[in-house]
Order: sequence, then structure tokens, then C-alpha cells
Amino acid sequence: MDNYKSWSGLKKQLNDFLCEELSGRISYFFTNYHDVHNAYGRASIRFDDRELVCFAWIETHYQELAVSDIFKFEPGMNYDEVYEEMYKRLKPDWDKNCTYSELDFIDAVLHFRNMSIKSALESEDYIIKILAILDKRVGYRTLVKLAEDKDYIKYPEWVKQFFRLRFSASRIVP
Repeated sequence: MDNYKSWSGLKKQLNDFLCEELSGRISYFFTNYHDVHNAYGRASIRFDDRELVCFAWIETHYQELAVSDIFKFEPGMNYDEVYEEMYKRLKPDWDKNCTYSELDFIDAVLHFRNMSIKSALESEDYIIKILAILDKRVGYRTLVKLAEDKDYIKYPEWVKQFFRLRFSASRIVP
């Protein structure tokens, strides 16, 4: 994961990326509970002070349980290969159910801020897709094309809501 100096700096960057129609209505939240073992935390994206999606430390626990339920690591196994295989097998369920932690959110933000908007919209990471669709660099013609193509329909509901929100804010009827 890239380093960052402060959440307030990242939040400012995210707010600077927001499209005009949603500026002041979308807000980002992140906190770490420093006094708790392993410094658990929570992140969310809100619209008009209503939480649309949450990324919390408990999701990391669910990820770990899923891995341990289907796989037992044994001495001599290549951990990187095992991790890669487990990730491929479990990621579709994590995507569908939004099984992501606050660290997954921060990692996506750090990647997103250095990406072109085209790459972000095409990303396999749904958190990055969400950040991209809310971005002011996505112009009206691109939004119309996205609405007409309807590729977003195949995304999980927690992702689709952001596409619908942006289309509605931009007065685009899919």
C-alpha cells in the first residue's frame, strides 16, 4: 500500500475529484480505533449524511474466516501461490457482498488518485469504479455512453447505486 500523510489530505483530494453535481452531498468517512487491538477501523461513503456503503475491520475477519474454512496451510507450501489462488476463488463473493475493510478502501483511494479516469472506470476494483463514477473528470458524453451501454447493470447493487446516483445528478435517464 502507498503511504499517505493524513486522512484529511486524502479526503480533500477525494472531495476535489467530486463532480459538481454531487459536491457537498457526497462525503467520505474514515477512522482507526487506535486503542483497539490491531487498530481496527471503519470507512464509508455517504450521500446527504446517509451511509451508502461501509468498509469495516469486521470484513477483514470475514475474509480470513472464508480462507480458513476452505483451505488449511501446510508447511512447505508457497504462501504467495496459495494466497493468489484463494484470492481468485473468494474475490467474486467479496465483490458481490462488499466484504471489504477500511484498509481495502484506503488502498483503492491510493491507487485511484494516481490513475487516469479511463483506467479507473475500467478497473476490476469496484471501490475504484465508485470513486471514478463520482469524479468530475467523467464528462457528460461518457456518462451517456455508460448509461446506454448498461454494463453497470452487471455490478453488485452496492456499486450500481453510485452509477444511478451520478446519472440522476447529471439528469441522464439510463
